[in-house]
Amino acid sequence: MRYGFVIDQRKCIGCHACTVACKEENQVPLGVNRTWVKYIEKGTFPDTRRYFSVMRCNHCDNAPCVTICPTVALYRRPDGIVDFDGDRCIGCKSCMQACPYDALYIDPETQTAAKCHYCAHRVEVGLEPACVIVCPVQAIVPGDLDDPTSGIARLVATQQVAVRKPEQGTRPKLFYIGADEAALRPAMQERGDRYLFAEASRIPVPGGPNVAGGAPAVAGDGVDLLGMARTVYDVAHAERPWGWKVSTYLWTKSVAAGSLLVAAIAAINGLSFAGPVAGLAAPLISLVFLALTTALLVLDLKRPERFLYLLFKPNWRSWLVWGGWILAAHGLLGVAWLVAGWTQSDAALYALGWPLLVVAAASAGYSAFLFGQAEGRDFWQSPLVLPHLLVAAVTAGCASLLLAALAFSNDPRVAEGLRMALWFSLALNGVVLFAETFTAHATQDAARAARLITRGPYRVRFWWGIVVGGTAVPLVLLVVSPQPWAAVAAAVLGLFGLWLWEDIWVRAGQALPLS
Repeated sequence: MRYGFVIDQRKCIGCHACTVACKEENQVPLGVNRTWVKYIEKGTFPDTRRYFSVMRCNHCDNAPCVTICPTVALYRRPDGIVDFDGDRCIGCKSCMQACPYDALYIDPETQTAAKCHYCAHRVEVGLEPACVIVCPVQAIVPGDLDDPTSGIARLVATQQVAVRKPEQGTRPKLFYIGADEAALRPAMQERGDRYLFAEASRIPVPGGPNVAGGAPAVAGDGVDLLGMARTVYDVAHAERPWGWKVSTYLWTKSVAAGSLLVAAIAAINGLSFAGPVAGLAAPLISLVFLALTTALLVLDLKRPERFLYLLFKPNWRSWLVWGGWILAAHGLLGVAWLVAGWTQSDAALYALGWPLLVVAAASAGYSAFLFGQAEGRDFWQSPLVLPHLLVAAVTAGCASLLLAALAFSNDPRVAEGLRMALWFSLALNGVVLFAETFTAHATQDAARAARLITRGPYRVRFWWGIVVGGTAVPLVLLVVSPQPWAAVAAAVLGLFGLWLWEDIWVRAGQALPLS
């Protein structure tokens, strides 16, 4: 049994009866929707045509929201319905990033995720979903796709149907008949700041004329600029579920992981700066920034009091769960390293070097797999995300330990070694950064997100804040001046550039609308 929907857009009149019935049946609060109707227009007056598209959860056979949910709050039932359990939800918003269809929201009353659940409580007693029974033109057809005698199965078998974003591999069970391609692809829709009878409810990305929420189309982009559809009615959706707390978490985690990563490399190779710098400063810096990382993760949850569900009610397919345990292991090894450094036990530092190297690298890099599970955000699907995070961690570690060496070490060789390491890590970070933004991207949405960084509203921060201030200037300072002030300035600017890059990277990845 696999329940699904067919939306016959040849019949839909855009009356919003389905939206109202859904809100009433499921007591959906004001400001959020489980199902909604979107209007687009094509053509030039008087030769225009309006299309109505019913949007909702696609109840995917391969649902990415189920995979990424760390507490099994989202799950796929035996009948194919993707349902949710609000009592297990911690409000991490990862499901909103994973869903390519913009189907999930945070309930303002419960502060947990919610979405269309096929009116499962009605289906279980033999009734149809509320949206179906109120549709005046029978444009919504539910049923079992595995039953060849059902109406929905016959329609899918005999009619030309389309699904949204088939390239995502989610195997959606929401099919459209008679849908114009532009109605199903946000990238083909131009969004202004006004709708038919109101201001646009979605806040546009700043930066001039917007295509698909802020990514300006250019020649050769695969978009017919003259044939762009216009979004003339839509409902409000969260623009960026993950904000500054998440981008700052990436930065603090880089410092926490990188400081011990560099220290472990030094110990393994028998370098002598495993004294006050690598033996004491490194674990202290790491543990402080690990605490900040944990605090940011908890504070970003809508239900922070349920944080421990991540550890004790885990979905082992979610990298949020693996990340939690990796950070816990990082903390334990960091404490052990601090004790070894405090007792000046070179043997213990050497013995801890390899396991700490592995755990610190995992701590720095696991977020690449987490963001990879956020399948709704094409820009985050790059294979360069893992090198980006690992190199950023090494750079942050070199910068923070260089500051510690200048403050606490009497051995000039320590600072000199870290200066050289910082120069090479900054240079490598610049290479990875440019590769992420300027090399070919797998999808048009990923390319548009990159253009937001290099040519769009983030261009000033990218070129002047990251490329010049956070990379070029530190590299020059480390070469032209041996003075301590130059090293301090280079380290501080490098750390600031890393934070700015993470912030822009997180923001740009969420700038394109999903519906």
